[in-house]
Amino acid sequence: MTDKIARFFEEQRPQTPCLVVDLDVVEANYHDLEEALPDAKIFYAVKANPAPEILGLLTRLGSAFDTASVPEIQMVLAAGCAPERISYGNTIKKEADIRRAFELGVRLFAFDSEAELEKIARAAPGARVFCRILTSGEGAEWPLSRKFGCDLAMARELLLKAKGMNVVPYGVSFHVGSQQKDLMQWDHAIFQVAQLFRELEVLGVDLGMINLGGGFPTRYRTDVPETTAYGQAIFESLRTHFGNRLPEAIVEPGRSMVGNAGIIESEVVLVSRKSANDVKRWVYLDIGKFSGLAETMDEAIQYPIQVMGDDGEGDSEAVVLAGPTCDSADVLYERAEYKLPMDLKAGDRVRIHATGAYTTTYSAVCFNGFAPLQQICI
Repeated sequence: MTDKIARFFEEQRPQTPCLVVDLDVVEANYHDLEEALPDAKIFYAVKANPAPEILGLLTRLGSAFDTASVPEIQMVLAAGCAPERISYGNTIKKEADIRRAFELGVRLFAFDSEAELEKIARAAPGARVFCRILTSGEGAEWPLSRKFGCDLAMARELLLKAKGMNVVPYGVSFHVGSQQKDLMQWDHAIFQVAQLFRELEVLGVDLGMINLGGGFPTRYRTDVPETTAYGQAIFESLRTHFGNRLPEAIVEPGRSMVGNAGIIESEVVLVSRKSANDVKRWVYLDIGKFSGLAETMDEAIQYPIQVMGDDGEGDSEAVVLAGPTCDSADVLYERAEYKLPMDLKAGDRVRIHATGAYTTTYSAVCFNGFAPLQQICI
C-alpha cells in the first residue's frame, strides 16, 4: 500500500470493486529491472495490464512490448511506441492477424510449430522469427508448460527450415512459468538454448537473440527473491553457457512490472454458515473469479487481504472466500486458511493487495450482469 493509493481510497471512496494502480510503483519496478539486467532489453508483457496510462509511461521510459494479439499491438502503437519495439510473441496466431501486424510495422514474430512458421513466411515475408521451446514450469505458482513451445529437436529442425524460407531465423525463446521463485530454472533453459545455438551454428544458422521470457514474481503472501538476485543469476548463467559470445537478450516482465502497483478495494456482500456446526464461515465479496481474480484458480495465486478498520487485535477464524456470481466455481480460497475477523459483516470493505497484474484483463464483460472491474491509474 502506497500513501498515494491510501489517500485516493480515503478521499474518493470509489464504488467497489475497484483497482487503483500507482504509476510511480510501475516506474520504480521498470528501473529496478533495468538496473538488475542492464544488458537485456525489456519487452513489457501487455497482457498483464494494458491500461493506456501504463503503456504510455513505459513507452516514455524506453520499454519495448510483448504482444499477444492485433488489438494489443494497436494499443501499444496508440501509446506512441514505434512498431520496431513490438514483438508478436503469441505462438498461436491467425494468418490474417500476422498479415495485419506486418502491415502495422511489426517485424518480430514467435512460433513453435511448422504450420505457424509457414503462416509467418506467407503473411510477413522477411520478418525475424524466434522459436519457443518447452520448459517444465517447475517451481512456478502459475505454470505455462505444455501449451506453448516445442522440444529441442523440433526447434532445431524448424529453425533450419526457416533458413530456407522467406523469414530470418533470429532466436530462441522460453518461459519458465509465471511467479517463478526458483532462480535455477533460467539456468536450465539457458543451458539448453546455448546447446541449440552451437548445433545450429555448425549447420549454418547463426542465431542472435535469446528471449528469456517472464516469470519474475510479485510478493503475495510469502517473500520472493529480490530483482537483483534474478539479474545476477541470469547474467551468470548466460556467461557460463555462452562465454564471451553473449547473444542479444530480451525479457518479458508482466507481473513483476505492475503486480505490486495495484490494490483492489472490495465490499463484503454476505457472511454466512452452511450449518449450525459449520467450522468455517463463508465470506462473499463483490469480486470473484469472473470479475478479475481468475488466478485464484486452484488457489494458485494467493493475494494478501486486509479488512479495513481491523487492527489485528480481535478474534479471527478461518473462512472460505467466494465471489458474488451464481456459479459454483466462483470460490476463491477454501484450503488456503485465510483468517478474517469474527465481527466481519456485510458492507465492510477489504483491500486485496498486489492485484495490478492479470485482474482487469481477466475480468468478464458482463457475466451475471456484473460490470467489468474498473481501474484507475494515479
